[in-house]
Amino acid sequence: MSRYWSALAHGLEPYTPGEQPRIEGLVKLNTNESPFGPSPRALAAIRAAADDALRLYPDPQAGALREALGAYHGVTADEVFVGNGSDEVLAHAFAGLLKHEAPLLFPDVTYSFYPVWAQLFDVAWAAVPLDEAMGVRLADYRRPAGAIILANPNAPTGVALSRAEIASLLAEHPDIPVVIDEAYVDFGGETAIPLVAEHPNLLVVRTMSKSRGLAGLRVGYAIGDKALIEGLTRVKDSFNSYPLGRPAQAGALASVEDEAFFRETCAAVIAGRERMRAGLETLGFAVLPSAANFVFARHPAHDGAALAAALRERAVLVRRFNAPRIADFLRITVGTDAQTDRLLAALAEILGPAN
Repeated sequence: MSRYWSALAHGLEPYTPGEQPRIEGLVKLNTNESPFGPSPRALAAIRAAADDALRLYPDPQAGALREALGAYHGVTADEVFVGNGSDEVLAHAFAGLLKHEAPLLFPDVTYSFYPVWAQLFDVAWAAVPLDEAMGVRLADYRRPAGAIILANPNAPTGVALSRAEIASLLAEHPDIPVVIDEAYVDFGGETAIPLVAEHPNLLVVRTMSKSRGLAGLRVGYAIGDKALIEGLTRVKDSFNSYPLGRPAQAGALASVEDEAFFRETCAAVIAGRERMRAGLETLGFAVLPSAANFVFARHPAHDGAALAAALRERAVLVRRFNAPRIADFLRITVGTDAQTDRLLAALAEILGPAN
């Protein structure tokens, strides 16, 4: 540790991102990236934007992209906020919307960046345990709170709440901000965006990294009441007023306009997920019901850490979290059929004939 660090830097416990190793022939199923890549129209737009205009600053409000996202989701541009990946959007929400005297509530098993942001922005928080089936139990949120954030579908479990359940949560908490993080909703969940019109305390956060195959472009956005968007904008303009470069804005806009490619690739991921689930269950794994582009599975007769290590030895990379309740689970990204076949063959070899 450096003696030049601030007290804040000394006290931080940063988020650990998924590993990005360079292993020859690697089947990489650990970071929930798309196996299909971006829309060809998005790639063409990104290339076209890489011209002499890069010497100029981009539109700080990303007006064209916000207009397109608003039209796509049935809201106005004033109800749309964009940022450098949904992680930046969420960080702004923690700073601008979620810090109150009463604690912020989120599940004990969820996106592990939440407690990191809470620490960074000095947000009081409390973890609410998932039920025995690894689902969110809304009754457990009937307690004093300054705000609530839920990933839906949840990560790393993949388990989703219905829109009706989100509406019930909002009805019970009309006076505090509620953030729904929908990074994986396009793979089988129900978006809460239609609830924004009736609930001025609701902010829905989305990403283009997963279902639109643009993880390397870093584009995220939020939809909510104009007052919530204004709060996020105040934080953004106090931190980085030009978060999205010209190629990012152009590529994201073209992706939104290519609905056919988006629908086709989402359907392929959903089909691949069900194929993976069936294969894992045949090998004796217990697999949670997933509405995401990954599955969360454990084998009742095998240690999760040992399985992950044995897969790595066979050049198959999955994600494991060394945390209470989930240490024996593997989070496995849905890849191509060929990648799933490699995964299942490796697991069959590791488990042996008796599984």
